[in-house]
Amino acid sequence: MIAALAASLGVNANDPTFWIPLVFMGLLFLLIIGGVVLDGFDIGVGMLLPVAPVDERGRMMALLSPWRDANEFWPLLGIGLFAAAFPLAWGVIFGKLYGPLALMAMGMVLRSVSFEFRIRARAELKSRWVFGFWLGSLATAFGQGLILGRIATGYQTEAGYGWFSVVMGLCVVAAYVLLGAAWLVMRVDGDLQRRAARWGRHAIRWTAVGMVAASVMLGLANAGIFYKWSNPGGFATVAGVWAIMLLCFSGAEMLLARVPREESPYQWLPFVLCIVLYWLMLAGLGYSLFPYLILDDMTLWDGTASIESMRLVLSAAVVGVPVVLVFNLWAYRSVFGKERRG
Repeated sequence: MIAALAASLGVNANDPTFWIPLVFMGLLFLLIIGGVVLDGFDIGVGMLLPVAPVDERGRMMALLSPWRDANEFWPLLGIGLFAAAFPLAWGVIFGKLYGPLALMAMGMVLRSVSFEFRIRARAELKSRWVFGFWLGSLATAFGQGLILGRIATGYQTEAGYGWFSVVMGLCVVAAYVLLGAAWLVMRVDGDLQRRAARWGRHAIRWTAVGMVAASVMLGLANAGIFYKWSNPGGFATVAGVWAIMLLCFSGAEMLLARVPREESPYQWLPFVLCIVLYWLMLAGLGYSLFPYLILDDMTLWDGTASIESMRLVLSAAVVGVPVVLVFNLWAYRSVFGKERRG
């Protein structure tokens, strides 16, 4: 497949101008996965604060403290890597997504400021910064949903497509709420765990709606994507992926329903099932768009920087990525463990 793609572009598969952009897209995909999962439970917990009991809100924010700085790393590095590797595409895409990207950026800043200021604020002012953290989390998630909606519709601007992006924004909010609730089920016990299970069960339905809607819109908005998924080989892949996703949704629903009733050694499983779901969704999106950065308009190789610049950035990545991995493995070493109280 790769050799055929290189031949269609008139280059050799071993040519750096061909494989270096592929390497960067692989790195970018891993950063997006890391951001959705590892920053995602942070965003989800933040959006659950208003529905949590007042005396539990400080505890929920304290649970996030070990990973707050590491969580902010993923989206920032992803945006920086994309802008450095694909500057021509970045200019075009930023022009199409400046509203959702600005909303996401403001949400990220508000989350960081609110989290740090709450720690240092007087007791009577802490509730304001909790509200700021919730608002920043909501803006970040909704902005990402708008981005997904615009990509799924091929950046079309008619009114109906705009409303679809709004719906996708709400569904992405639900997806992050589900991830945050599943993480709390895994991390805590008692009343907060039971509440988190109920929150997750409410969110799981809207998460499923969003995934189905995004998949259908991708196929309807672009004939090439529809053909890619509807040919015999593609259809078999689609059927397998949706069967796995259905099992993940059903398994997560049943496990969350059992949380209030009995103690289980598998309370980490809903969180893992959510990770599998989001990985499959993003992998399907990547496969649908490949090899385009902008559907039917700009491929990976059309939007890249000069090969010399990409070599320089890749050299920095070869040095920096191992350091980043060690840092994050250390930072996230207890992300799956139970809360230690007292």
